[in-house]
Amino acid sequence: MDLNHIKQVHFIAIGGSVMHNLALALQKRNIKVTGSDDEIYEPAAGKLKAAGLTPSIGWNPDQLHKDLDAVILGMHAKADNPELKKAQELGLRIFSFPEFIREVSANKQRIIIGGSHGKSSITAMIMHVLKSAGKTFDYLVGAEIEGFDLTVQISDAAIIIIEGDEYLASKLDPQPKFLKYDHHIGVISGIKWDHKNVFPTFEDYTKQFDLFADKTPKAGSLIYCEEDNLANIVGAKDREDVRKISYSAHEAEIKDGETFLKTKDHGKVKINVFGKHNLQNIKAAQEVCDLIGVPADKFYKAITSFKGAKNRLELLAENNGVRVYKDYAHAPSKLKATVNALHHQFTQGKICIAYELHTFSSLDIEFLKEYNDTLKHADVAFVYINPENLKIEGGNRLNEASIKEAFNKPELQFFENENELRNAMDNQKGKVSTFAFLSSGHFGKLDLKEIAQNLVK
Repeated sequence: MDLNHIKQVHFIAIGGSVMHNLALALQKRNIKVTGSDDEIYEPAAGKLKAAGLTPSIGWNPDQLHKDLDAVILGMHAKADNPELKKAQELGLRIFSFPEFIREVSANKQRIIIGGSHGKSSITAMIMHVLKSAGKTFDYLVGAEIEGFDLTVQISDAAIIIIEGDEYLASKLDPQPKFLKYDHHIGVISGIKWDHKNVFPTFEDYTKQFDLFADKTPKAGSLIYCEEDNLANIVGAKDREDVRKISYSAHEAEIKDGETFLKTKDHGKVKINVFGKHNLQNIKAAQEVCDLIGVPADKFYKAITSFKGAKNRLELLAENNGVRVYKDYAHAPSKLKATVNALHHQFTQGKICIAYELHTFSSLDIEFLKEYNDTLKHADVAFVYINPENLKIEGGNRLNEASIKEAFNKPELQFFENENELRNAMDNQKGKVSTFAFLSSGHFGKLDLKEIAQNLVK
């Protein structure tokens, strides 16, 4: 499908993070966009409205007509969706968003960043470096990035950088998204069991990364983290005529709470992000940039100004040696990496972690065992669950005792009331120098920026 020949597109479940950004990206190309969803939350609602897009709330099959060039189906839409049924009756071309991205990037070099963790940050780093180096490129990333209006861009650029999620493409297409793009360059940052609702066993989950690696074409490249046991096993397998590139954390040193990359030819390079996981992410980004022609001097010059993707170890407030972060810690491996990063970066003073168990997997009492020792380096540890999420099947069996046992943290405090959590954090003022809110959710309705400002007063 030639993007220049697309005139009209309809989105079913337009409110999703990537879906609404893709809709806005297509509108910028003067493509007529319509859409619908059963409910649209901020920031999607405000961004669509500001662009003059007014999706219908509720499913409206009358919006579907034979002149549509494509219908893009979001993961939120079920197989019996009335708009989907109308599109099928009309014989329209129906895509999940990864299928659509693959279709309109058929003539591009496709670089897919996969892994259980770190993929947003690696993608963001590559985007930041390429922009700084004056390269033209398209992209799809799962987080907001400073300097980019949208998280999706589709143009006539020769390359596209895509964050490759292993979650399913749509209700009609139960394959991981990253298998739909047909990469030329693939990255595996690490493999840790996640998404138990669709990959019920560890073996089911790890198999998807094997399939991803196996899709690397002849003369293609597979970049993988050798410090991650499973990524190393998957990446190191023999594949005919595939370039294998392993990487480890970039050499660095920490001095007075600041991190410096150690380089052979460019001296010490100060960076804004920190933690071993981010040093691994930087090295992965550098390997990709090297393959697509960005020299080392331009890479190091650009990476010094990279501040991280939104919600990824984002500094909310800092004052008088007290700092407050938030991070998108959706899984045990991410939680552990972030806590360890804070522990090694800030050796003076105590660390207080507030963690929200939010995902389907995290609320499963069997999967909860994966959190063992993830809060080991937290001096003060709070775990919060939104009571609404406890209604998820299996969640009602969770209680303070089971959570303490799973985390192997007897002194951990458990909260189901967001205001009680706020008060507990406030009680740590003057005792703690580093605070962090870690979650893929929202801690109920807490205003984290307001709380952060109060904690550093």
